[in-house]
Amino acid sequence: MYSIQNLGVHFTGDDLFRDVSFMINSRDRIGLVGRNGVGKTTLLRIIHGDVMPDSGEVVIPAGKRIGFLPQELRFTSEKTVRGEALTAFDEIITIENRINELNQQIGDYTDYTSERYHRLLAELAELSERIHLLGGASRDEDTEKVLTGLGFRSHELDKPLKTFSGGWQMRVVLARLILKRPDLLMLDEPTNHLDIESITWLEGFLTEYPGAVMVVSHDRAFLDSVTQRTVEISGGKIFDYKASYSEYVSLREQQLEHQQAVWANQQQELKEIERFIERFRYKATKAKQVQSRIKMLEKIDRDAPEGIDDTTIHFRFPPAPPSGKVVFEATNVSKSFGEKQVLNGLEFAILKGDAVAFVGRNGEGKTTLSRIMVGELDYTGETRMGHNVKIGYFAQDQAQLLNGEITVLETLEEVATTSEVRTRLRTILGGFLFVGDDVYKKVKVLSGGEKTRLALARLLLTPVNLLVLDEPTNHLDMRSKDILKNALIHFDGTLIVVSHDRDFLQGLTSRVFEFKNRGIRQHIGDVYDFLAARNIEHLKELEQIKNQQQEKGQQEVSENKQRYEQRKEEERQRRKKETAIKKLEKEIACLETEKSQLEEKLSNPESIDNTGNFGEEIFSQYQELDKKITDLYLKLDALDG
Repeated sequence: MYSIQNLGVHFTGDDLFRDVSFMINSRDRIGLVGRNGVGKTTLLRIIHGDVMPDSGEVVIPAGKRIGFLPQELRFTSEKTVRGEALTAFDEIITIENRINELNQQIGDYTDYTSERYHRLLAELAELSERIHLLGGASRDEDTEKVLTGLGFRSHELDKPLKTFSGGWQMRVVLARLILKRPDLLMLDEPTNHLDIESITWLEGFLTEYPGAVMVVSHDRAFLDSVTQRTVEISGGKIFDYKASYSEYVSLREQQLEHQQAVWANQQQELKEIERFIERFRYKATKAKQVQSRIKMLEKIDRDAPEGIDDTTIHFRFPPAPPSGKVVFEATNVSKSFGEKQVLNGLEFAILKGDAVAFVGRNGEGKTTLSRIMVGELDYTGETRMGHNVKIGYFAQDQAQLLNGEITVLETLEEVATTSEVRTRLRTILGGFLFVGDDVYKKVKVLSGGEKTRLALARLLLTPVNLLVLDEPTNHLDMRSKDILKNALIHFDGTLIVVSHDRDFLQGLTSRVFEFKNRGIRQHIGDVYDFLAARNIEHLKELEQIKNQQQEKGQQEVSENKQRYEQRKEEERQRRKKETAIKKLEKEIACLETEKSQLEEKLSNPESIDNTGNFGEEIFSQYQELDKKITDLYLKLDALDG
């Protein structure tokens, strides 16, 4: 159990947290939520030990390990994908090296009765058990299973990690963290760099994870699938609910309605008390009642109830100019980057009013086709843009493409083409939560969410009839995503959106382009219709793979257990053998002493009586001892053999 006690954090005179306290239990699945900038990442970094709070403390049980995946990470490695992931097993490698040292030392020992010898044996047994618990025997299989679950293909595992994009490198960092099996796993926006297949795999993994999990995410479907408890940060305080995110939203609204009703009743009561005091303040006969009510007023908490922070973006896209029936058409379109072919022979058409989702694994060509459509990339084949099509494009890295040296207001002024639009810039920025002096901030000091909102605001300045949006929800909080989705639903032009956010796509698009094996396959309906059809189509295959994995997993567990039991039995037999050898050697030594004594008697004539009977008796004993000693030596040879 991890204890967060009375945390306080202050930035530029304001409280980020005030007396924040809560517990994390060993099997908790916690979704940490709140609008951008409330301190979710800061709280994770405090728990991890990267940041010290101004007050309060984090109590971590002895021996417990915490793993943390930050939202952004500068990462360099000369290893392969597999090699970097295997660094998760550094502890196992250290243990294996120590086991080799112990085996060498034990093998060199001749004094089997010494205390030091038995201490070495005990340490060896303890380390063997530890390496078994850490999964040392199955680390190669586990590593490949996690990496492929996160989207890597088998032939990519031995490629240098530096040849992959930042998003794929983050997946390796996530894989390495998962393989370490920390007792508390904290993930800050883990789905930002994952496709739908990998997100689904991660959901299943986290559901079965043996430790505690704490996740910051703006993916409602992901939170609902993984978490059973929701902790919201709002107004510097913590609101803790034993519920998934969707359940929490309902409970939070009910609580707010109740608090507001109680507060309204209290305000009415206060007014009645104040009227009574004013009416009878100077009446001697009512002095006692007046004083009683004055004291009552002093005890009543007049603070308004904590409300849900509903500050969020608010906008609508301008009306779309009319366009032709066919907006975009592709014939035999292909694209390669060097020797790597990404798209091959695409044939499709986008019609006026279509709302299309581009989905598929990362690297399958979704962004590439988007850039071809907006004229940013060359290609082979033929394309045709429809009559009077005006494109609005939001790139996946649009927020990073903004000029960091100019202000928020200047960013919009760059693309404001008419005086009428220029007069509305402050109003537009206000709809995206840039109010007051915020418009004079340099772009480089904005958060990721603020940059995304600013990039979206630029789209409003020129009316378009084809919107191409590549991952527009990255860094947006829940309510801002809902507002964007609502604005897109009411957009009267043609829409193409690249996204892995299932909740965002649901009900937004009517066609799905699935990118796979350098081609596309079209599906009618929204993303959940696509997922349902895809699951039905591949049900037998998936079930077969699942059964194979289960059988393999059971076989691995069984083999590990067998190996462990075999090692224990071998160690028991070895000790039993050593004990038997020592017992035989001791018995032989005693008999040899007896035999030497009889030899002395036989060699001394005085020990033999006149009849010779005593001498025969001694000789008979001598022969019997000699036979026993010979038999014991045979047994000893058999044990040593």
